[in-house]
Amino acid sequence: MNYNYRYRLDPSDSHRETLDRHRDLYRQVYNHFLHRLNREDETTKYGEINQLPSIKQWWDDLTDLYSRTLQNVVERLYTNLSRLKDAKDNGRAVGLLKWKAPTEYRSFTYRQSGFELKNTSGQTVLRLSKIGTIPVHFHREIPENATIKQVTVKKEQTGEWFAIFGVETSEAPTEKPETPEKCVGIDVGILKYAHDTDGTAVRSLDLSDERERLVRAQRSLSRKEHGSNNWEKQRQVVAERHADLKRKRRDFLHKLSNYYATEYDLVAVEDLNVAGMMQFDSNSRNRASAAWGTFLRMLEYKCEREGTHYVPVEPKDTTKECAACGVKTNKQLWVREHSCPACGFTADRDTNAVARLHLAGNQKPQASGDGLEHSFKRTRRRRSGILRINACGDCAPCRYACICKVRH
Repeated sequence: MNYNYRYRLDPSDSHRETLDRHRDLYRQVYNHFLHRLNREDETTKYGEINQLPSIKQWWDDLTDLYSRTLQNVVERLYTNLSRLKDAKDNGRAVGLLKWKAPTEYRSFTYRQSGFELKNTSGQTVLRLSKIGTIPVHFHREIPENATIKQVTVKKEQTGEWFAIFGVETSEAPTEKPETPEKCVGIDVGILKYAHDTDGTAVRSLDLSDERERLVRAQRSLSRKEHGSNNWEKQRQVVAERHADLKRKRRDFLHKLSNYYATEYDLVAVEDLNVAGMMQFDSNSRNRASAAWGTFLRMLEYKCEREGTHYVPVEPKDTTKECAACGVKTNKQLWVREHSCPACGFTADRDTNAVARLHLAGNQKPQASGDGLEHSFKRTRRRRSGILRINACGDCAPCRYACICKVRH
């Protein structure tokens, strides 16, 4: 399996100058080949890579760069071009690739060679070809059976340098159970970030103080003369506020996704179109701050790693359909309690939604209270709605007995 391990670097002042110089040279090479791509009719990735030795003859500064990393810049350009073409083929309105400004090109990659991670006198250091040896804040170990395939060196907006190690392990993913026993459905929201079928409700992370500090820093930045020394210092403060928000949010999402991936055999979640939801007229900032897309991506790869079934479910009408009988009841967003007019089932709106998610995501029979396995697909007519019943005669899966208020 492939993983990324991220570590903070501690370069000296001379190393910082070298890193910045190399980063800017890679940016200029990227822009040079983008100009060739726009000017010439037929260019290929490998054809352009073969042009690098001749370009070095008149561009003397390129001799200071590691050759394999220089080739990777051309590969990066054609990768961006391929992704742009895929987006166009999928019907999206796309433009052209743009030149990279000095603040936009912030990373370069050593692939297969040109780097070495070693321990020198108790200090972990990273040796980079053409740059030197840089101390690393090695806060966690890389698995012994892992092979480092590549290293990406990146400069954040705060001015900090990081090394991202692309690691490959020989271990196969954990085998997923054929008959999952511990299953859970998760409904994500804003006030309650996650609400599951076991009755656990996780409140959203309170970042109001951090956001207020960011607002004050941005307000102060707007009063500075653009490009001045004071403006640059305040821009650094704003970048640090953004980084603080990002770190705390990602820490929360990592811990929450890891809990569900390790504690359950099957996880059913809403298959949200987060990009589409961001185009709604209202509440878009809270949706962006919730980072649902990031949480679902984290949960998916961690479920794959831990051997847990990850089941995305169509989220349409999960809060409107009754978990007991399936009858759809329209309700406004501010109505937080579900009350079914067909069967009388009442529950919290989020509780009803995760119950529907669990039913939709549970494609395998579950064990009921009598020790027998029953299918949840049988239905029969009852009054004005459809009543979902088990073989044992219950109106809903046995695990919902604690929230069901229906009286037969």
